Amino acid sequence: MEKKPYHHLPDGTFRNPEGSPKPDPNVKWSFKIFNREKKKLDMTVPKEHVIEKEKVLTDLKKFQEDDYVAWIGHATFLIKLGETTIITDPVFSKNAGPLIFGPKRFTEPALKLNEIPKTDIFLLTHNHYDHQDMMTIRRFPFKNSKVLLPLKLGKYFTRNGYSNVNEMDWYDKIEINKNLKITFLPAVHWSKRSLTDTNKTLWGNFLIEYKDIKLLFGCDTGVGNIYKDIGDKYGPIDLTFINIGAYNFYPIMPYKDKSVYHTNPEEALEVAKNLKSKKVIGMHWGTFVLSLEPIMEPPVRFKAGAEKYGFKKEDTIIYKIGEFGSLKKLLNYN
Repeated sequence: MEKKPYHHLPDGTFRNPEGSPKPDPNVKWSFKIFNREKKKLDMTVPKEHVIEKEKVLTDLKKFQEDDYVAWIGHATFLIKLGETTIITDPVFSKNAGPLIFGPKRFTEPALKLNEIPKTDIFLLTHNHYDHQDMMTIRRFPFKNSKVLLPLKLGKYFTRNGYSNVNEMDWYDKIEINKNLKITFLPAVHWSKRSLTDTNKTLWGNFLIEYKDIKLLFGCDTGVGNIYKDIGDKYGPIDLTFINIGAYNFYPIMPYKDKSVYHTNPEEALEVAKNLKSKKVIGMHWGTFVLSLEPIMEPPVRFKAGAEKYGFKKEDTIIYKIGEFGSLKKLLNYN
């Protein structure tokens, strides 16, 4: 009988790569404490954090013939590679939760759903509400996009009119065209949308290989030994996208600035280093309050820690919401 991969459990659920950190089973989540502490946060959003809508629309037109990376907010990016436009974990709802529940956005998406350019590939990393947004999935204007997503999540798309839906296990690879292929890789995370479906669907990262360029979209993840293995097998990575927010759950969790399933800014740099990344862009911050660190702290710590982990400060990249960047300039290639 064929041996199942380590992350496949006999009951049909999944687990993190061997040797990954595990949460303390004695810690009990408290919405009461979380909401009390959340009210203490300063919710002042600096004007420079968000680009004016007029400029966003101008840049969308300006870059339409170029390869680019654009941040819509949270984990939602537009990545244009040649004739192919990719969207990642698109969330355009006002809150990250079922119906009207869950954390509300404190910054708007840089573009409305009906303003995004034609997309060819829809990447979904996992099923948490701040990544798998059913309103966006139902109303997405380009349902002929090729959807790449983890095992057991395809039904959310096929029942909503998508025809090209591809469930992927870790290390599965799909060739999009002669210049572009995408591999689904492990992450240290988990999945859940209800009280009864914990880890019943898979989660992971996407390695995007375009010509001679490697981009790794790594959201969400905590630290883990797996990243040295991935770096050895797939590195060096030209540009890694990684979560730098949602890490401080103290005093609910026992350790300040530590989360098993989300890297803090310094841990994000450690993961990027293990991946042999040349450059790294911080995401998963500045949009929703998912944890208790100050809302503008992640990019400050991310930049401050760059040199300690072997990066130049300019190679640790922080975008403004709505910012477009030429991939050639980001990666310094011709």
